[in-house]
Amino acid sequence: MRKADLEKFKDLLEKKRIDMLKEMGVISSTHGSSTIKESTGDLSHYSYHMADQGTDNMERELAFAYASKGGRFLHHIDEALLRIKDGTYGKCHSCGKNIQLNRLKAVPHARLCIQCKSEEEVKKTGRK
Repeated sequence: MRKADLEKFKDLLEKKRIDMLKEMGVISSTHGSSTIKESTGDLSHYSYHMADQGTDNMERELAFAYASKGGRFLHHIDEALLRIKDGTYGKCHSCGKNIQLNRLKAVPHARLCIQCKSEEEVKKTGRK
């Protein structure tokens, strides 16, 4: 891969990393350490209605699920940045061939070429 392409992907990955860290900061500041009482602004520890309590719990669970997904995404970005640093970025981890630039443009943290990724998905789902 050309050095100019590597620099573009490095810049793109670093920007995505910063954006995700900002988003996750918003999640943790609004949902992370607050109690239900703090997040709702109620003076009571209890919701006024069972449906309100259910909604509060669902919103917190969604926030935690999103934060978990964001953490995995950050891990993939960090791994891609390490591959740029060690010179293996753009090489498929499975077959060793170059990953197509179009795939890297769409998924800059990709570690598998489209063929190997397709095969991995077939193995996971058991469908062809």
